Amino acid sequence: MKKEINWLLKEKYHGVLTKAAKKDIGRLEKGEPLDYVIGFTDFLGCKIDVSCRPLIPRPETEFWVQKAMDELKVVKLSSYKVLDMFAGSGCIGISIMRHIKNSYVVFVEKDKKLIEQIRINCKLNHIDNKRYQVTHSDIFENVKGKFDYIFANPPYIPTARKHKIQASVLTYEPSRALFGGSDGLRYIRKFLASAKNFLNDNGTLYMEFDSIQKKKIEALLKKYHYKKWEFCKDQYGKWRYVVV
Repeated sequence: MKKEINWLLKEKYHGVLTKAAKKDIGRLEKGEPLDYVIGFTDFLGCKIDVSCRPLIPRPETEFWVQKAMDELKVVKLSSYKVLDMFAGSGCIGISIMRHIKNSYVVFVEKDKKLIEQIRINCKLNHIDNKRYQVTHSDIFENVKGKFDYIFANPPYIPTARKHKIQASVLTYEPSRALFGGSDGLRYIRKFLASAKNFLNDNGTLYMEFDSIQKKKIEALLKKYHYKKWEFCKDQYGKWRYVVV
């Protein structure tokens, strides 16, 4: 806690213990995540505002997005049309645009409040508004066209495992961005059922999941007639994402 308080004072209050700082310290002591108290977090060198209370970006997500960007740089397309599904704060698509200069991103988000959050973060990171589109949609409902890359970090925690989630996460972070039904696959099923129809020839899909879901996701990929995929581990050695 001392480390978080020191970080808060440094980042938000320039080392001065003001009345507002004391109030924020109280929020920390009650268990509110530091990122919400400060108001932003870092994701692959991008400043991500979290004032609209999106899911706080995780290091595991940062890990695989960096791997994906490394792959994009190797492929060297003349342009990259990218879909950021379940966009939340917009951290994935924004990091792509910041680091892949000839990329265009379509953000897809169901929560209207987070549509504004994505726009805030694009502006905060000085992204030209000609390089992206923000679409309000329930998965692919309002999505048009095909993409070279699709990135997805769906809600995937099984409600049956709710008791294993950190108390501060349950209290402060949006449950709609965390839980995917009793087995955690409610949104993943809907997503994978349609995603291949939105990929260009030789297009690639990256999707995050819970390590215990690997076998069921592989069964879904077979069921929906995907041809080739690779499961990958995160920096902690756990199965975390699939490349399709």
